[in-house]
Amino acid sequence: MNVEEMKKEVVIKKEEIENRCIELGEKITTDYRDKNLLVISLLKGSFIFTADLVRKIDLPVRIEFMTTSSYGHGEENLGKVIFKHDLEIENLSEFDVLIVDDITDSAITMKSVVEHLKEKNPKSIKSCVLLDKPSRRKVEYQADYIGFTIEDKFIVGYGLNYGDYYRNVDHVFAFVK
Repeated sequence: MNVEEMKKEVVIKKEEIENRCIELGEKITTDYRDKNLLVISLLKGSFIFTADLVRKIDLPVRIEFMTTSSYGHGEENLGKVIFKHDLEIENLSEFDVLIVDDITDSAITMKSVVEHLKEKNPKSIKSCVLLDKPSRRKVEYQADYIGFTIEDKFIVGYGLNYGDYYRNVDHVFAFVK
């Protein structure tokens, strides 16, 4: 499939993402007031969303990163999560943790990350995803904060990649055959 020759259908516009980041930031600010918020961004896909989101949170925020992999370079979840880079913080007992990811579809990654982080004893763990694709669930999981719920399309842009490309696009799109 030569994607360069395919049409692109915009699924979520840049302005919609910006507005939703403001709304989520306000809600998270309210919910985490008087708490010690640690945002954990799951790389690589969530880095753009995390950057935009945390700038809308009006609180002191510590930000850390984890790198996980469950897709390789394809469109299908491999069914297991590999922790390529874990947190350097061993004990999370002083933090209320908010995991930020680009998308929850099968929910395998998010559920694995939550279980992994629970072993580090945080005060609380919640999750925030830009995109939720519930029709693709393989394990039961519901994010606490959701940017957009979408139908079952393979989408790219705004941090989400095809191969190793298109993360830099400022909107979310799908290739149309």
